[in-house]
Amino acid sequence: MPIVQTQVLHKQTKILVINNKSIKEQKKAVRKQTDSLFYKLLFINICVIFAPLKIRKMKFLKYTFWLLWKSWFYVLVASIILLLLPLLLVLTAHKRWYRALYWVMRYLWATPILYGMGFFPKVKREYTIPNDHHSYMLIANHYSMMDIMLMLYCSENPFVFVGKKELSKLPLFGYFYKRVAIMVDRKSPQSRREVYTQAMERIEAGLSICIFPEGGVPDDESIVLDSFKDGAFRIAIQCQIPIVPMVFYDTKKRFPFRFFAGSIGTMRVDILPPISTQGKTLDDKDALREEVRELLWDRLIKA
Repeated sequence: MPIVQTQVLHKQTKILVINNKSIKEQKKAVRKQTDSLFYKLLFINICVIFAPLKIRKMKFLKYTFWLLWKSWFYVLVASIILLLLPLLLVLTAHKRWYRALYWVMRYLWATPILYGMGFFPKVKREYTIPNDHHSYMLIANHYSMMDIMLMLYCSENPFVFVGKKELSKLPLFGYFYKRVAIMVDRKSPQSRREVYTQAMERIEAGLSICIFPEGGVPDDESIVLDSFKDGAFRIAIQCQIPIVPMVFYDTKKRFPFRFFAGSIGTMRVDILPPISTQGKTLDDKDALREEVRELLWDRLIKA
């Protein structure tokens, strides 16, 4: 009997030890869970406290980048003009030297500005505009100041811009702009009539014409493509020259008119096949305008 009792006691002791171990393990598990919850709550509180500081720091860095980057654009544009000043003064002295001037604008002004700002044009040519002394009406959607440089980059065929008179008031750039571009004052019917006369003179000289048919950049950036004005299509029909539409996909995102916005990167362009105006009259102007706008619209909304 004493042996049996001893065995029973031994078993009971073992059970008590096991139970004690189990209780200790449970306590340890509860403590771990409590500690884990504490550190999670601590981490959340730290994030709540310091996240706004991090966001403010990121905003500060972004705004600093935009300030320096956009300022660099104006420095770059002015610096290149100043470096080329003697050459530009000579080449703008007479209209017959415009082809040489165009080469300078394309290769020594527009291209360095694009790459100097961190933009990398990616041009898909469904049609290559030949430099064959034939005239074309070049049109594209208009989002940004960078559209001017991008258009020069895309066309080897020399063209003359038709643009708003207000640009001639810009320091330095405006002086050469009014010497080489066809300026239009949209408030003046006489100015609009003179545009057709000047455009026809350039076309007779074998130059092409470039017009952004939206007539300006919409203030509302949500507008994908504004309505087109008649000017480009009237000139193309009257002079019987083909229209070459281009689609600029990224200039709004890369370099909008808002100062604190934009980014470096690729600028995609599609150059579409020409649309003939042979045999068309001014009665076809509205249909032609909407046909071209529809082409650009379809590309932009699918991008």
